[in-house]
Amino acid sequence: MHKKSEGDKLKLSTKGRYGLRALIDLAQYSEEEPVSITSISNRQGISERYLEQLMAKLKKAEIVKSIRGAGGGYILGKDMHEISVGDVLRALEGSLDPVECSGLSAEEGCSASENCVTKYVWQKINDSINQTVDSIMLDQLVEESKQKCCDAGMTQSGKCKN
Repeated sequence: MHKKSEGDKLKLSTKGRYGLRALIDLAQYSEEEPVSITSISNRQGISERYLEQLMAKLKKAEIVKSIRGAGGGYILGKDMHEISVGDVLRALEGSLDPVECSGLSAEEGCSASENCVTKYVWQKINDSINQTVDSIMLDQLVEESKQKCCDAGMTQSGKCKN
């Protein structure tokens, strides 16, 4: 995540947005065989080079596994119902806390911490975001994607053309 100047919105970088899209695609298409970076790139409109960087981060976090050789590619490292949006975003972005407050950190501390009540606001915001993304699982997003594709009639050989 990156922070903008006052008045701008806090936003996830393309790492989080594209990485989540790529992982939903991977989950949909890797049930029978590994999925290549090229196929994800073609379906999602994300450059292969960028996808390789994202997959390396997801692999390090054990969210995906790479399969080498002919017919190789990527598969999920865990079952879809075990992977949360929070897991994915933290693997790609790092901490999701939009507010940094040294009063919330036991290691750092803050000279105004004892009398500061705003730290409770920042903690609630941070907790709320983390609880939300941790409660959304990859299998839910795959089902939602399939439903939207079916509703729009956008299937291709029985699979969603995400």
